[in-house]
Formats: sequence, C-alpha cells, structure tokens
Amino acid sequence: MNKTQLKKAFNTGGYQIGASKPKMIAWYIINLLFFKSGIIPSSTILVFILKIFGAKIGKDVRIKPFVDIKYPWKLKLDDYCWLADCQIENLAEVSIGKNVCISQKAMLLTGNHNYNLSTFDLITGSIVLEDGVWIGAKAIVCPGLTIKSHAVLQVGSVATRDLESYSVYQGNPAVKVKQRKIQDVAAC
Repeated sequence: MNKTQLKKAFNTGGYQIGASKPKMIAWYIINLLFFKSGIIPSSTILVFILKIFGAKIGKDVRIKPFVDIKYPWKLKLDDYCWLADCQIENLAEVSIGKNVCISQKAMLLTGNHNYNLSTFDLITGSIVLEDGVWIGAKAIVCPGLTIKSHAVLQVGSVATRDLESYSVYQGNPAVKVKQRKIQDVAAC
C-alpha cells in the first residue's frame, strides 16, 4: 500500500498567491496587528485597509474585529455585507454578493488537498455567495461552491455542494431542510 510523501513538496497545481513578497509580508503584519488582534473595532478603518490591499468592497460594508482574511486581493464584497469574526481562507477568489451575512467563526475554505495522491496535491476552487445569503455561526463552505441567492447555511453546518436559492440547509454534509420564506417587515 502506498503512503503519502509529505516530506516532498506537494504539487500546488499552478496555484498563484497573486502578490509580491513585500505585499505579502506587509499584509501578514497588518493582519496580525489590526484584524486578528481586534485592536481596531471600526469597520470603516478595516474596510479602508482591505481596499489598500486590493479587496473590492461595495458601500456600507460592516467588518467586525477578529475577522481573518487570507488574501484581501482575492476578495470581493458587494454592498451591505456583514462579516463577523469569520475566517476567509481565500487561496482562490471569493465573491460575496449584496446583503450577505457571515456569522461568528464561520469559514469560507477555498483550498484542500487531494488525499488520493501520494503527493497530497493542493486543490483550489473559488467560492461565490450570491445576494442575501446567510452563513451561520461555525458553518463551513467548502471549495468551488456557489451558494445561491438567499440560501441559508445553518449553525455548524458544512456545505459540500452548491446550495439552491431560497433554501435552508443544515447538517454535515448540509442537506436542504426547508424553503426560506422572507416576510416583509412592514407586514409583521
């Protein structure tokens, strides 16, 4: 039976960081000081810093302290998004639509390894969260997925395939448990 050979460098499959070494070092320091530490509670300042590092961010985006973003230059946030103290491990592009909420300790994971190969090659896949999506606390979105318009991934659930629009998913792996029905606030 063959064994993995992690002592040898695994194949990155052409993966590109997309930034120079000085930019990487600068981001590493800024990320530690201002994002991971929670020292700056102001969303406006955090958004400004992310934009300096190449994130594309719409209007009125809220970013909470302790958010962990791997590479801001591979991140697109549309208008009115909320990021709690989540983790965006964006080895590939992450695109987040309007009015999306990513809750506490949730993770968007764009990379994994091919456990079938002895070299444990890196596999990456972009993530798209369409408008109105809610990713619950401690939920995980796996690489290469699209979470369609207004879908909900409940607390602690793991999305391993695309989620249908206006649907609520739960579990590991997440399965559809019901349709999402959004009530008009004026009607309540």
